[in-house]
Amino acid sequence: MTIKLHCFGESGNSYKAALALELSGLDWEPVFVDFFKGQARTPEYRANVNEMGEAPVLVHDGFKVSQSGCIQAYVTEKSGKFGGKTREENYEILRWVLWDNHKLSSQAGMTRFLMNFLPEAQRNADVIAFAQGRLTAAYQVLENHLEGRDWIVGDGVTNADLSCCGYLYYPEPFGFDRADWPNIDAWLTRLSDQPGWKHPYDLMPGNPSDRA
Repeated sequence: MTIKLHCFGESGNSYKAALALELSGLDWEPVFVDFFKGQARTPEYRANVNEMGEAPVLVHDGFKVSQSGCIQAYVTEKSGKFGGKTREENYEILRWVLWDNHKLSSQAGMTRFLMNFLPEAQRNADVIAFAQGRLTAAYQVLENHLEGRDWIVGDGVTNADLSCCGYLYYPEPFGFDRADWPNIDAWLTRLSDQPGWKHPYDLMPGNPSDRA
């Protein structure tokens, strides 16, 4: 049975799950969530898809799970890909997935939303500047870690890479310029050179141009 991923193109967290599915070779298809029209916050969505009112959500053979890191773990279980080769590597992958969710993607997603999707009159410059400062600190951690490394953990693509890249391919400005971070830039290029890689707006339905 085909895996279904409830997702939308503007969501970096959806992208983490969709990219893992696409690179894994598993049979999957996206189910568009019209987030910007409030679909994820409707009683129907909360009752039938995700009580948390969020995307992504994976549904497969009667199994349903949300949160990108959990979905990535399911993809690894089904495909045998993107996990570590040792117990230590698996814990290191988990460490970076949790770090990304707390320090990198959470800040990048919020800042990108505030700068691009919130009505201009509601954009708070002080909040945005604070968030960009936290992002700069996170970029530096990742930049330093990638010094002399091709991948975040081990010698190939893992869920650590697929999590940390979640927001870094998006074109909308949110205080991230790849040219400022050469190790991150080279890592993102290595990842996008992987067979089957797709940009988030090519991989999932939903694009800011749809609402232009």
